[in-house]
Amino acid sequence: MQLHLNWDSLVSSKFPELSVCIGIINGVHVEKENEQIKKLKKSVYEEVKAKYNIETLKDNPTVRAYRDFYWKLNIDPTKTRPSGEALLRRVLHGEELPRISNVVDAYNLASMKTIIPISGFDKDRLNPPFEVRFARNGEPFTGIGMNKPFVLIDKMLVLADQKQVLCIYPYRDSEYTKITEQTENVLIVGYGAPGIATEQLRDCVETTLTYIKLVANGEAEIVKIFSSKPK
Repeated sequence: MQLHLNWDSLVSSKFPELSVCIGIINGVHVEKENEQIKKLKKSVYEEVKAKYNIETLKDNPTVRAYRDFYWKLNIDPTKTRPSGEALLRRVLHGEELPRISNVVDAYNLASMKTIIPISGFDKDRLNPPFEVRFARNGEPFTGIGMNKPFVLIDKMLVLADQKQVLCIYPYRDSEYTKITEQTENVLIVGYGAPGIATEQLRDCVETTLTYIKLVANGEAEIVKIFSSKPK
């Protein structure tokens, strides 16, 4: 797959310091659960509980950056939390992360550890090149677990391919391109925000690919940063 992502000019002008990082891992074995994911969960849970405090989490610079970005997107981050923060809060409150599959659970662990929102897609269901743009009024989107599509409005930032919206940036992924037990090849997207360094994004995606390989095998092949900054 040739990796290419375009930024709509409206997005580039409004958010000139936005980046995404994309990584690919091929030949994974998706299953509900295995010993490797159980061990990884235990290890990462212990790591984040030692590092973060629920009372001061809102002051963390990464949490702050995504919350500020959400307000600019007309999303209330106290009601719809950035996914990395939401996962981290769940574990800091003593709860478990959802059990979906070894691959999805692995990228959720990476998102929680780095506090960076992440999408995981079935690569073979995608139609690149990709684009970050504002939604078109009336455009349909069916998020994971939804029974029917809802209608997007033009204030919503989205990641799309040539056929459909893949994600409402950066918090809800499409039902049609999600990872299932039939998935063999995975594309990971780490979503930036103003104030998030590209090094953070790259570290997040590389951590994700490492976790997936650990629990589902596969071979990582590409990690690439795409910046909205006009050339």
